[in-house]
Amino acid sequence: MSIKILAPTPSIRYSIEMIRDEARQLVENGVISRQQPIYVLCQHIPSREWVGVEYELERHDYLLRDRIGELVPCEVWQDD
Repeated sequence: MSIKILAPTPSIRYSIEMIRDEARQLVENGVISRQQPIYVLCQHIPSREWVGVEYELERHDYLLRDRIGELVPCEVWQDD
């Protein structure tokens, strides 16, 4: 009898937009800076979900050593 071991699956499926929103909020709140590498996000995302985040980042050609600023581009505000 063989035992089948299943890899753990994250409880939340992070899309690239969810990751960008999370990073944007952390930058806006001063928790992280745009100059830090993307891997600092692992401190703010539950570890059980980090594998899914890494996968999504790789799918969109981001490396963990890339800067947060590449993930969250500067926002341009126009005066009303």
